[in-house]
Amino acid sequence: MASLGNSCTVAVSSICTPRRPRKVQANVGWASSSLLCRTSRSTPAAVSRVARFPSVQCGSSPTPRRDGASISTDDIPAATAKPTRSARARKDAVSETATDEDNGSAVEKADPIRRRTRASSSSSGAKDKKSKKGASPAKAGEDADEQAGGATGGDRRRKSKALSENEGRLAQLREELQKALEERQRLAALLQGKAEPEEAAPGQATRTPVGERATQAKEEAAAAAVRKAAAERARDEALALKKEEEALRAVQAAEKAEREVAQARAREEAAAETREVAAARAREEAEAKAAGEAAARASREAAARAREAAEERARAEAMARERAEAEAKARAEAASMVELPRREQLRKLQEEHEFIAAKMFFYPGQAQPGKPVEIFFHRPASVLKDKSGVNVVGAFNNWQWQPFKAELKPSTEVGNDWWTCVIQVPAEAYQADFVFHSNDNVYENNDGHDFYFAVTGGMGEEEFHTMLNERKRQEAEREAAEEAERERRAEEERRAAKLKAQQEAERKKARDMANEARNRLGEMRRTCGTSLEGVWRVEEVGGAGGGERVVRLLYNRAGRPLAGSGAVWVHGGINGWQDGLSATGELKADNKDHGDWWSIQLTLPPDAVVLNWVMADGPVGGARAYDNNGRKDFAASVASDEEARRYFDALEETVLARLEKERIEREEREAKEAVRRGELKAAMKRRTKEAFLQSQAHVFFTEPAEPRAGETVRVFYNPSNTVLHGRQNVWMRGSFNRWTHRTGCFLPVHMQPAANGTHLVGEVTVPIDAFIMDLVFMDSSDPNVASYDNRGGLDYHVPITNSTAKEPPLYITHIALEMAPIAKVGGLGDVVTSLSRAILELGHKVEVVLPKYDVLKYDNIQDMQDRGSFAWGGTNWRMWFGYVEGIGVHFLEPENGIFWVGCIYGRKDDGARFGTFCNAALEFLVQTGRQPDIIHCHDWSSAPAAWLHAESYKQYGLGNARTVFTIHNLEFGQALIGRAMAACNMATTVSPTYAWEIGGHGAVAAHRGKFHGILNGIDPDIWDPMTDPFIPMRYSAEEVVEGKRAARDELRRRLNLRFDDRPVVGIVTRLTAQKGIHLIKHAIWRTLDRGGQVVLLGSAPDPRVHSEFEHLAGQLNNSHNNMQRLCLSYDEPLSHLIYAGCDMILVPSMFEPCGLTQLIAMRYGAVPVVRKTGGLNDTVFDVDNDHDRARAHSKEVNGFSFEGADAAGLDYALDRAISGWYDGREWWNGLARRVMEQDWTWNRPALDYLELYYGARK
Repeated sequence: MASLGNSCTVAVSSICTPRRPRKVQANVGWASSSLLCRTSRSTPAAVSRVARFPSVQCGSSPTPRRDGASISTDDIPAATAKPTRSARARKDAVSETATDEDNGSAVEKADPIRRRTRASSSSSGAKDKKSKKGASPAKAGEDADEQAGGATGGDRRRKSKALSENEGRLAQLREELQKALEERQRLAALLQGKAEPEEAAPGQATRTPVGERATQAKEEAAAAAVRKAAAERARDEALALKKEEEALRAVQAAEKAEREVAQARAREEAAAETREVAAARAREEAEAKAAGEAAARASREAAARAREAAEERARAEAMARERAEAEAKARAEAASMVELPRREQLRKLQEEHEFIAAKMFFYPGQAQPGKPVEIFFHRPASVLKDKSGVNVVGAFNNWQWQPFKAELKPSTEVGNDWWTCVIQVPAEAYQADFVFHSNDNVYENNDGHDFYFAVTGGMGEEEFHTMLNERKRQEAEREAAEEAERERRAEEERRAAKLKAQQEAERKKARDMANEARNRLGEMRRTCGTSLEGVWRVEEVGGAGGGERVVRLLYNRAGRPLAGSGAVWVHGGINGWQDGLSATGELKADNKDHGDWWSIQLTLPPDAVVLNWVMADGPVGGARAYDNNGRKDFAASVASDEEARRYFDALEETVLARLEKERIEREEREAKEAVRRGELKAAMKRRTKEAFLQSQAHVFFTEPAEPRAGETVRVFYNPSNTVLHGRQNVWMRGSFNRWTHRTGCFLPVHMQPAANGTHLVGEVTVPIDAFIMDLVFMDSSDPNVASYDNRGGLDYHVPITNSTAKEPPLYITHIALEMAPIAKVGGLGDVVTSLSRAILELGHKVEVVLPKYDVLKYDNIQDMQDRGSFAWGGTNWRMWFGYVEGIGVHFLEPENGIFWVGCIYGRKDDGARFGTFCNAALEFLVQTGRQPDIIHCHDWSSAPAAWLHAESYKQYGLGNARTVFTIHNLEFGQALIGRAMAACNMATTVSPTYAWEIGGHGAVAAHRGKFHGILNGIDPDIWDPMTDPFIPMRYSAEEVVEGKRAARDELRRRLNLRFDDRPVVGIVTRLTAQKGIHLIKHAIWRTLDRGGQVVLLGSAPDPRVHSEFEHLAGQLNNSHNNMQRLCLSYDEPLSHLIYAGCDMILVPSMFEPCGLTQLIAMRYGAVPVVRKTGGLNDTVFDVDNDHDRARAHSKEVNGFSFEGADAAGLDYALDRAISGWYDGREWWNGLARRVMEQDWTWNRPALDYLELYYGARK
């Protein structure tokens, strides 16, 4: 508490319960401590109200003055102090106070307020003792409040004591006043002569009447004056006492009000506490009840499971007993029948089975593995009684092992009505399964249940499946090894063929080069000689060993360009500069001859025929002046004719050896680069998988992360992050191998709390033939009433390693109107090719059906073949097949010419042409007998395939297929898209944000349950700075600084931009309204204002937009000529150089379903600056604002983004990017390295599409 004056320390006793006095510090100026003890609970107004009564005493405690000095009541002047009393009175007052504190005082009895206070205090004290045993929360709150107010109990008693003392003083003054009045009346009576004069005392002189009256008058006047003064003093003191009494009563009234407020507050707090306690008790009771119910439910479920297990065991035991009994009976019958001749045994079996109207029996009555069994079929009792011929077809062990077939003949032992054949039972059999049929394929299959008999004494079912899976695994390994061997041999053959072709090409090239060199050097030898008079000459000095020769070159610089130069250097080579600069050195002055001659000795290799050189005033890289013989260079013959002939004869082999060496070095370098790329790709895939697992760990994960077949896996699940949020109990239900495992679904597993405190955990044992585990989670053990979390219909799946079984591949067919690079208009073509390749690399079968346009880029199609034709729709359709980037493509070419129009899009009949193609594509699948698992349609152009399949082809030939439809851009063909959305099994679009943005559109809204957003990726083989042929230096994330510097220099050189240390902003786009034309224009000027350079590459389909940008280019060329370039026609090689050479790439699209520009930019280490829309929002995480969002996607921040569609919004992102480049170059380089390492390829999207494909088939 802030001090308002000197402090006053008082001893206070609680009035609630007797306890040791405690010190209370009161800091409220010079107010009474009896009030200050409650100031912590009083308002400032109350404090000021108390402070207005300084005369209220504080017992014997020091009372601060206004000037700050401490005084006691004994120091108060008589004019202001209350009337003094005798020492005995003070002693009595002290005694009275002590009595008050223990039992109450007479003053207390006279004061009703104090009496009520004391009574309340006594009552509270009595109740306080009871509260220790068990008081209500409300009463406990009151007692606590009384105890808290104990500090003021003594103050109230002292105030009451002071009031009592004031009342005593008032009574004394009244008595004195009464005496003064009586004296006044007596004097008045004397004056009126009513009183008898007193007799003089003996011996006293007698006074005269006049003198006596004068003396008496004086005395009366003095007495009257005294009486008057006393009366006035009495009145003043009475008034003062009355004021003090009124003040005390006001204080008591204020205290009472405060006490009532405090008690009301205490009651409220106690009531609130009571409510909280009641609520807590209610919660505890509810939780206890829920726990009890859960325990009871768990107990019931455990009991139910125990009963089920017991029943299952009982059934198994019963079946085992029945089987054992049957086997024993069969053995007994067999044993008894062994004693009978075969014919009698058969006759007995015939009679028994005819009696029960059986259609077959077998002999002997107990089939054993590895032995023959004879089957007898009662034809008159079957549907084959009037048919010709009887045959049996079957297999063992539920049709899984060794199929067999045989023809039955009439039996000669049991009669012609029974037909018979013999089959051999394999050693692995535990059961034989078969049916009978006639020669015209009428079947007798035992009313749909097939015929079977058990095989005893061999393998059990589980043992057989273990053996079968092991054999399958061995067979798969054998097939894989054979396939690998075939691939190795094929690769060797390809390499041999390639090497042969390379060697032939090198031989031809060497021959051509040798002939060209022979002609050129021969002509040079004939014309150059060994000297030029007065200018230069070459003298042979001798051999240097190893076939090398030494020559002296002399040069006269007089009258030449180097006359007067400080030094003379030769920059030379041999044989027409075949090895570049190989003979260099500084000449020395040699003035033996007339002129300014300089000379040098040069050592030349054995194959030197011609010496070529120029003269310079400095070494290579340091010369400024040259003498190059008038731009013809100098040349001299340095070999004899015989030496030259031998050289020319060996020239072809020499060139060939050099070419082979270069090829080998190139192949070794490429092999190393391929290994490195493979390692980087593997590492990227590994990081992507880890990020994927990490991104879903808050919901679902397993231990181990990669479960092994035949082992137990722990499954962790967090329902609070799913549709099962708040459920008290969760069960896990599942199966294996995409819900197709022979064991079916396992019983629901009741999950228990895990040690991490957030997840539930359950255990599952994985069969040895499981390659994937399938899971859903539910809030009841009864699947019929449970609510499910099945991940939006896709279920949870966990790949299994070390399985004896292999997942069968899916067969996916894309029906599309675009495909990169042979028929590409936009991003759709990229997606078709890249997605197909990614799924193909995962081991699945993928094909594409495409129109055979007359504008196809046939150079990118390998092994084009004519596959015949089919008739449909009033025309003949020719079928072609070829490979595009390893993907099998079927080209359909209608002979009516609807695709021979010189374009892909742009005609008024596009809708009709594409609808016809979609129908023909489905017809092609039917007529060629293809049965794809998935038919994937793309955008409005192939949307008709989805509903044509649903309405027609699903019932006629393509019943196995399911359709998946992808919206690439909802801007076009919305009616067609809406119809396809209704017909397809699953639908996607190209980013999660775009899926959310269009989710309310009429074409989509009704089908959101099957609509998913999956990000597109980029093709890492097309966009790879480590292999890109269009950039000057190939680089990875480790060399991003050097690689981008080389690309930036080349970009500036090619576009004639200034070579400065400033940022370069790139824009690669189509110039349409969707791409934010107004923001692009503003960004160009803004970048130039910030000192940056701008390169734009884009084409405008609208001539007016193209004209606008041509005008802008003219303006910029006049004002900022070497700081910007607008390239208004698309150039593929230049786009690669822009991505590599620019520091940042701007993508300010108004809407962008996915966008590949920002992904390609990051692949090349260019930082994206984007507007937050569609796929741009899903792939770019702002370095300042998106740290949390990036972590949620298992990514790191990687760019700059803005939300508005105006210049201010763009400036917010662009300015931060440019400032970041200027202010922190090391930070910027780290950011460029980071964005290069992020995986935006098809690794993750391919896995998502696979899950969608399986979801469509579920």
